[in-house]
Parts: sequence; C-alpha cells; structure tokens
Amino acid sequence: MRPFRPAFPATALLAVALAGTLAGCTDRETSTSAPQGDAVASTSPDPAAASASETHPDVHRFRIGDLEAAVLRDGDIRVPNDGSTIAVGQPKADVDALLAAAGQPTDILQLGVQALLVRSGDRVLLFDTGAGDAEFADAGRLPQSLRAAGVAPGEVTDIVISHAHPDHVGGLLDGDGRAVFADATVHLSAPEWQALQADAARAALVAAIAPRVDAFAPGAEVLPGVTAVPVEGHTPGHSAYEIVAGGERLLYIGDSAHHHVVSVQRPHWTIQFDGDAPVAEASREALLARAADSGVTVQSPHFPFPGLGRIVRRDDGFAWVPLE
Repeated sequence: MRPFRPAFPATALLAVALAGTLAGCTDRETSTSAPQGDAVASTSPDPAAASASETHPDVHRFRIGDLEAAVLRDGDIRVPNDGSTIAVGQPKADVDALLAAAGQPTDILQLGVQALLVRSGDRVLLFDTGAGDAEFADAGRLPQSLRAAGVAPGEVTDIVISHAHPDHVGGLLDGDGRAVFADATVHLSAPEWQALQADAARAALVAAIAPRVDAFAPGAEVLPGVTAVPVEGHTPGHSAYEIVAGGERLLYIGDSAHHHVVSVQRPHWTIQFDGDAPVAEASREALLARAADSGVTVQSPHFPFPGLGRIVRRDDGFAWVPLE
C-alpha cells in the first residue's frame, strides 16, 4: 500500500465538488438514527434478485433507487495499533481510549477490503477490484464473491477506480498477469493514470489495462449517474464517486477514510498511506462534514462489511453509523 506523492496540494476543489454533488437533496424517512437528509440507498434485500446468493456471507445486496447493487467482500487487512500506520505519532493511550470507547480491540486495527457492484441498464459497474494476491492483505475473494452475486468477469462493462493503490487495483490482473476483466473499460482520473504510468514498478499493470483506460478530468461525470468527487492528498488523483438514481444517492468514498472509528472521529490523525498527510486530513474532514450535513448514504471499502452507513455529527466531531 505504498502511497504516491500527490501532484497538487489544493483542497478547494473538494469543497466545491461536494457542495454541488451533495446539495439539493430530497428528504425522506430513513431506517437509521442519522439525521434526515438525502434520499438513501435501500439496504433491504433486492426483491428482484431472489436467489441463494442473496444470503451469501460475502455478498450484500441493496438498491440505489432503481439500480441493483451489491457490496462484495474481498478480504481484510490487519495492521498493528502501534502508531506506525494509523494514528501515526499519537500516544497509544489516546488511541486505545478512542477504540475502547467504541467497543473495538486495541491491539489490531482491521480494515475491510470490498468492492461495489452496480447494474445500470445494460452496464455492469465494479467500483475498485480488491487486493488480489497482495502480501499485506488476507484477500483475493472478489472472484468468488462476484460469482456468488451472479456475475461473470466478462459481464463487467466498466471498472471505476478510486485510486491505484494495490488493495484497490489488485484484482485487475490474475496470478499470471492477465487482465481479469478483459472487456471492461477502466475509468480513473487523469492525474491518477499519469502517476501510475510513471511508476516503473507498475509497468505490467499499465500495459495490461492501457488499451481500455478512460482517464477523466477530476470531478467529471464518468458514466450517466456516476460523478467523480476529487478527494485530494491520498494519491495524485484519488476520487470518491457519487451514484444517483431514482432520487437516491450513494457516496462511494474510496480511501477518504480508512478506519471506521479512528479516521472518522479523528480525521486529523495521520494515516501512513496518505501521500500528502496535511492535505488528506483537510480533505477527509471536508468530506465527512458534507456527508454528515447532507445525510447521504456512504459506502466505504474499508469499513466493516458491508460498509454502508451514515456520517453524523457528534460531540463536536463525527461518528460512523452503519445502516441496518
């Protein structure tokens, strides 16, 4: 999970993008204790997908308006709570107290690795592809999860990448270095693609996907109903994505926040994976604030499976409230 060094430090674009994409929402009743705001993605089982895969432990089906969606488990990453990776430089006693208050273990920090599957008309979208065989993760279950969801790799038409860290693009290639989703267009921001191409260690990945890359301008509408939201500081072109359908909205946050307690309740605590930590911390706080104020449903690939919930304001800060 070696971070890139970002090409630009500004954070204003995030605030502008989020102000536009998360504003003007229609209120409705929700099934969570979070404040009412955006119409939310339904977390009830999809009645149109009455199959055994609905109850598969690695597939969580839901809807975004009239779109079928599913969170697919790839695995997890465990890092020691020693200040070297998450909450870098913070006194361990302070981190332990924060975790204990949330009922979390204080020895190991566990991060999920998940992908988001969305069916939109004749398109099948996959947001990120998991860690594949990366040594730092206990992962690589995405192919099985995808099959359990009833989708073959050849049916995926679009891969939408938040950023090019290995736990998000590891599933693009198989163990022999061949493209897993050979017919899919790979969408990622132009700054992220430029940085990936410049990394000699990633030459095999670049060569495999280059013919099918759509490098978009930060903040662009990537596909109908899917708009990139720049979240700066993590990598040169890191993007969250807002998905809008049938009056409902979902915000896929990528690596805007890593841990559901530490990253949300202490957004200014440094994460080792962030290329430019001060910029990433400001971007994280801005994203959390606008998500909380809009009430938009959030899906995080690193929060506890299925990573669906709300950001709420609490005690002069923020907290994560998973949807039931």
